[in-house]
Amino acid sequence: MHDTLLAYINQHTTSPLTREEEALIIATFHPKKLRKKQYFLQEGDVCKYVGFIVKGAMRQYSVDDKGVEHMVQLYIENWWVSDRESAVMLTPSRYYIDAWEDTELLIATVADMMDLMEKISSFGKMTRLMDNRNAIASQRRLNSTISNTAEKRYEEFTDNHPQFIQRFPQHLIASFLGITKETLSRIRKQAMK
Repeated sequence: MHDTLLAYINQHTTSPLTREEEALIIATFHPKKLRKKQYFLQEGDVCKYVGFIVKGAMRQYSVDDKGVEHMVQLYIENWWVSDRESAVMLTPSRYYIDAWEDTELLIATVADMMDLMEKISSFGKMTRLMDNRNAIASQRRLNSTISNTAEKRYEEFTDNHPQFIQRFPQHLIASFLGITKETLSRIRKQAMK
């Protein structure tokens, strides 16, 4: 499992990890398996872990007063999973994060992640790159949500995340896009014509 994480880190940095750095990363990240629908984090809990998905799919969502789920994020292999606000601010999470499929992760505490960023230059660079890409993706998603039609949002989603179409059902994708599943169904039918 650790080979996948080490390859990911080396792929996202300019200086490869040394054997000592690899050993430190392996000692820091611990394997965890989640069954489908098993929680990684529940609303009200403080997020203490960061996970790297080796195999499987997960989702992050909130639940409103009427019991409706609102997808905040969808995750698959080689994606990082955590609630950054809760982890950084040490506040109760507003979100649930659970496994959509049986999932294998490598997890580390937030404190251990910060320690690795200080000790391993390549890990710190990879984390900053990951943070920048996440900020850019969040900004683009916000802009798309407030300025694009449902059709355009779906088009961007399929262009940017084609693998998600096979992994997540329509109702989750619709929620992620901020549209109803009926609207998504209509958009998909039009696209097929």
